[in-house]
Amino acid sequence: MMSHAEQYDFDTLVSRENTHSVKWDFIPADKDDLLPLWIADMDFVCAQPIIDAMRARVDRRIFGYSMPFTDEYLEAVTGWFRRRANWNIERESIVVAPGIVPALGVLIRALTSEGDGIIIQNPVYYPFSKMIANNGRRLVNNPLINNEGVYTMDFEDLEAKARDPKVTMMLLCNPHNPVGRVWTPEELSTVADICLRNNVLLISDDIHCDLIREDAVYTPVSSLNPSERIITCTSASKTFNLAGLHLSNIVIPDEGMRKLWEAEALGRCGLFGGNAFGIVATQAAYTHGEVWLEQVNRYIADNLRYIGEFVADRLPKARYWYPEGTYFAWIDFREYGYSSEQLEDLMLNRARVALDEGYIFGEEGCGFERINVACPRSILEDCMERMAEALG
Repeated sequence: MMSHAEQYDFDTLVSRENTHSVKWDFIPADKDDLLPLWIADMDFVCAQPIIDAMRARVDRRIFGYSMPFTDEYLEAVTGWFRRRANWNIERESIVVAPGIVPALGVLIRALTSEGDGIIIQNPVYYPFSKMIANNGRRLVNNPLINNEGVYTMDFEDLEAKARDPKVTMMLLCNPHNPVGRVWTPEELSTVADICLRNNVLLISDDIHCDLIREDAVYTPVSSLNPSERIITCTSASKTFNLAGLHLSNIVIPDEGMRKLWEAEALGRCGLFGGNAFGIVATQAAYTHGEVWLEQVNRYIADNLRYIGEFVADRLPKARYWYPEGTYFAWIDFREYGYSSEQLEDLMLNRARVALDEGYIFGEEGCGFERINVACPRSILEDCMERMAEALG
């Protein structure tokens, strides 16, 4: 068995074909020779302690209904955020869901009413808008300001929209997907202050919180303001590449809101318990996974720097800002003059790369491409060469 202190290999491509992989086996296009750098999971082998823990769980041979709320599990989760983010989470505030997107749906239905306005900050993770619209709520956009690739929040506009009594919730993304900002304590304090003064419930999606660059510092908004009207959504799924195990930890400080959660999640949606493998994998990740995470963050940072060098040298009309967080490159191709439809066609049918098109994150993303760089460098180099050749 590998020593947990040894160097991990992120350069070797491990085939994911015929593993029911959404990224590789279910590309939403003709996949012959198509290179997938789209959906948000990694092409890296998981940390060895996670694999060991799952093998031990398999050896128990029974996989019935499971619940995560043991002392060991809760200490693994709370200890992780206490050590790494100076955030003290009360154990009783944690509820679980099969993912953050389903959790957002439950929170929206449990804590707002039909027709209520919910604030998002486009260009942002596209399921936010889908969860709002599909649950009969009204999308209220507080678009980010693009300062030549560096995005900031428009607090004046946020204040004006939060002041509307029919606006009752805000969905925050920290770190922000896809633009890569890791919000500062000052920015987060301002957002929290605006929401709380205007009786707007703040829901923070912090799923990318561990995937940050060497000079960035992740701050949970709840660590700055212990208000019971701030809910934080977390998961080991992006950090440790466990998305297929379907387990997220949602921190709901207010007991009354937790009861409303339980009524909606269990009573109406039937979201009971947790994934047996997700439980042991999350516990192992948060207990023994930091060595792997440190190495994978360095590798991702190197990939992102490579993209910066490539764009400067080979894609002179493109604009790229080195992201503070996530494992996405957010590249602006608007100066090439293509419409969103033309750009998508060029990437799919000429470059033969499957990316996440910028327009799916809102109209503010039109002309952009989101590239998942959590892959071996050889895959990323192939992708960038294909794009450069297609763009001429």
